[in-house]
Amino acid sequence: MSWYVVWENFAWLMEGFWVTVQLTSTSVFIGLFIALFLAIMKLSPIIIYRWPAETIIFFFRGTPLLVQLFLVYYGSGQFRHELDAIGLWTYFREGYFCAVFVLALNTAAYSSEIFAGAIKSVDKKQIEAGKAFGMSRWKLYQRIILPQAIRIGWTGYINEIIFIMQATSLVSIITVLDLTGVAGRIISKTFAIYEVYIAIAIMYLVITYTLVFIFSRLEKRLNRHQT
Repeated sequence: MSWYVVWENFAWLMEGFWVTVQLTSTSVFIGLFIALFLAIMKLSPIIIYRWPAETIIFFFRGTPLLVQLFLVYYGSGQFRHELDAIGLWTYFREGYFCAVFVLALNTAAYSSEIFAGAIKSVDKKQIEAGKAFGMSRWKLYQRIILPQAIRIGWTGYINEIIFIMQATSLVSIITVLDLTGVAGRIISKTFAIYEVYIAIAIMYLVITYTLVFIFSRLEKRLNRHQT
């Protein structure tokens, strides 16, 4: 095997590496807030709140991520005039925006189930105590329920973050030059399949275990009161 190809294209691979990191961090950041919002809506006793959340979760958990990417990137063109009228076509015509949009909603759908289960696990006595102090439903979520639910569901959420990072490898299908997309371009020019794929496998490992380290440290900080 000739590793010269990898070193020759290392700067290009690093560009794809940072695109993958950006996609992951942006999608996870946006997806976390959507996930918490969906989890609260899903557990709401009010049906007009619960059904939209359950529909979003049902769709994004029940269909392949690749199909979702195709539907948004290629399907949004069918609604170009409508999107242009509200100023959104500028965004939906870009592969990067579509990738972040789909990844964020996909991770939100899976993460919402994690947090919904965690919310149900919060000690009911603490919630009753909060109600006794006159806390509103929003205050209960803000001060009692969500802080504990995040701690309870954090370990499962770390696994979801790793999954969505690895799932970014699919966005090259919609012309986004992430790490896998750059690797494909290099291979099409050099035919150095093994060298390039071994190189990007190492890069994905670096991202994975960096994320594991960061979020494990955050988990320890969240649970520092138990130490």
